Amino acid sequence: MITIPGQLAIKTIHGRNGDFNVGRLATSIGEFVVKDAELDQYQEGKYDGDFSIARIGPSTYNTNGRWVLEVRAHLDGMTLSNIDALTGDESHRLSSQEVDPIDEEAQASAPATSGTRAKARSRNPRDPLVDTTPFGTEPPVASAGSSVEADDAVLFGDLWPLGETVKLDATIERRILRLQRDRLGALGYEFRPLPHQDWHRLTAA
Repeated sequence: MITIPGQLAIKTIHGRNGDFNVGRLATSIGEFVVKDAELDQYQEGKYDGDFSIARIGPSTYNTNGRWVLEVRAHLDGMTLSNIDALTGDESHRLSSQEVDPIDEEAQASAPATSGTRAKARSRNPRDPLVDTTPFGTEPPVASAGSSVEADDAVLFGDLWPLGETVKLDATIERRILRLQRDRLGALGYEFRPLPHQDWHRLTAA
């Protein structure tokens, strides 16, 4: 792992799985694509700072009938010192046609998981061939009256109850991280990239 000064340009793309961010990190040793889940918390813009790079390597994905090869940097952390808006040219350089990393990860895992899904379906407890539930008995379902607080407790897990400051775990599944991000915004929190990349409550929930 190396730590190096640079500038990370982040662009927000509106996809079918919700908003996601892609980044381009410019450093003295080269320019790299960054698609770490952590970026989905940030506002579009340019971020100067020191970036800890865990690894650099090629990555490929399929989109619109073509294979895309890019060199990616995977970050282990960053200490930011300045934020600025993207210019029109800088925004144009960051393609708005990027594949959502959620879909990209699904592409990569599809061959390995297709058999697993088939097995999971065959073990469905409501499968009439294996179901041992007494006739006329329905399985328990979540109460229709479940409170919003209970739903939030499930969504945030160990982070619940939320404090005045919240730091999300960027290693969790991307879709969950985005749900947490959107819910924090609805609850009156704001993400502050300086100095600790965490969320702060602005208004009462």
